[in-house]
Amino acid sequence: MAKWDNMLSILWMLKSRKKLTAAQIAEQLEISVRTVYRYIESLCASGVPIVADSGHDGGFYILETFRETPLFFRTVELKAIVDASKFAKGVGYPYTDELAKALEKIEHSLNEEQMMDLQRLTSGFSVISTAFHPGIVSLLRQLEQAILDGQTLHISYRKDKSDEAKDRNIDPYGLTYRRNEWYVIAYCHRSSELRTFRVDRIESLNWTEAFFTIPDNFSTEEYFREQSYKEREADGPTAVIRIEGDAKSLDAICSHWHMHHYLTERTDTEVRFLIDIPTINKYLPKYLLTFGASIRVREPIALRDRIKELAVQIAEHYTDDEI
Repeated sequence: MAKWDNMLSILWMLKSRKKLTAAQIAEQLEISVRTVYRYIESLCASGVPIVADSGHDGGFYILETFRETPLFFRTVELKAIVDASKFAKGVGYPYTDELAKALEKIEHSLNEEQMMDLQRLTSGFSVISTAFHPGIVSLLRQLEQAILDGQTLHISYRKDKSDEAKDRNIDPYGLTYRRNEWYVIAYCHRSSELRTFRVDRIESLNWTEAFFTIPDNFSTEEYFREQSYKEREADGPTAVIRIEGDAKSLDAICSHWHMHHYLTERTDTEVRFLIDIPTINKYLPKYLLTFGASIRVREPIALRDRIKELAVQIAEHYTDDEI
C-alpha cells in the first residue's frame, strides 16, 4: 500500500475509534511500529490534531473537533472519481460543470506529491465524448427536476427527422442512457400508456400545473426488458440456443441490447439463450454470421444450417469476381 494510502488508513482508524496504540495500527496495516510513528508525525505536520497519551491506557487519538472535517480519499478512490467523471462527461451528463467544481475542491486539498500521483494514475484513461446537440443539457436537467417533483410536462416531440413535431403531455418516470442516446421513460397522456422518448427529439418543453406520482414498482430496467419481450416476432414456441466461442465474442453477444434479455446461462466458453423461433429465424443467422469463426452454434441444428447456407451464398457471390 502506498504511503498516502497508509496515512489515510491511519486517519480513518483514529476517527472511527477512541484510542489506538502504535502496535495495534501496525498490526492492522501490516507495517512496522516505527513506520506508524513516522506517518503520524507527517499527519500532525499536515494539521491533523493527533494526541498521544502515555501509560497503561495510552495510545493515539484525534481531537473531537476534527471528527467532523471533510472526507479524505485514498489514491485509488480519487482515481475512481476522476475516471467516473470522464465517463459522465463522455455521455453528456447534465451536471459536468458541478462535477468539475467538486473535483477541483478535492484536488485543492491535495499536496504536490498526491496531485502528481493522481495525475499519473489517471493519465492513461480517457473517454471519447459524443457530440450532443446544444440543448441536451438543459433538457436533461429539466426532465430530471420534473421526475423529482412529479410534475407533468408539455413537450413538442418528433419521432424522427422526417416527422412533424407533435404536442403531448407526459409524466416523466426516469432517464436512461442507452445505445449512445438519452431517453426519458414517461406516461404519455396522448396514448394513455408508457412510452420512450429520445431526449434530443424534444423540440420544446414547458411545465404544467399538473402533478403525478411514479408507481412504486416502476423500474427502468424492467420496463426495457418488457419492451424487448413485446418486440419479439411471436409469443412462441421457444428454443434453446447454445453458442460456444471466445470470451470477447460471447461478451458482445450477451451485451447486445436485445439478446441480453434472453440469456439463461453463461460460462467462460459457452452461452445459452431461450428465444422464440420466429425471432431466431429472422434475425439471428445474419447477426451471428458477423462473428465468423470466433463462435460456433451448437444448437439448434436449424440455426446452424441457416448460417451455413448464408456463408455459402456469400462465398458463391464472390466466386466469379475478377481480380
